[in-house]
Amino acid sequence: MNADIAPVMGERPAPTDHFTIRLSATPKGARLARHLAAERLHAWGWPYDCEANRTATLLVAELATNAVLYGRVPGRDFRLRLTLYPEDPTLRIEVTDARADRRPPAPGNLPPAPPEGESGRGLLLVEALSTHWGTTCQDPYTKTVWCEIALG
Repeated sequence: MNADIAPVMGERPAPTDHFTIRLSATPKGARLARHLAAERLHAWGWPYDCEANRTATLLVAELATNAVLYGRVPGRDFRLRLTLYPEDPTLRIEVTDARADRRPPAPGNLPPAPPEGESGRGLLLVEALSTHWGTTCQDPYTKTVWCEIALG
């Protein structure tokens, strides 16, 4: 899927549930995003110990960590949005940060992680575990990195 174009909302049925929260662009905020995502999926019927919950939680952790490390502007939060679509079922994860000028490479164009490096694998995991992912910039002040996963 094109990194600049998110699926148009009119192309799919309305979501059954969504969850949005703004969190501090700190390691504590990223950790809280992961915990809240796990809780929300559990409440929506995907228990903490199921593969779908673990995968979604990992993807939220990676995107939230990137927002803190690469998208942080002092005094600005990041936003986590989870949207559940009933058929299939599919979860859309969106993390919006305050650095529209720092965009990740497009899907399919990620450089390999250094073999002995301790970082650089987050978006590779997002690409491997999600069905689609990309980046949107709807204004000059923010960017959203999103991904979708099948929960079924």
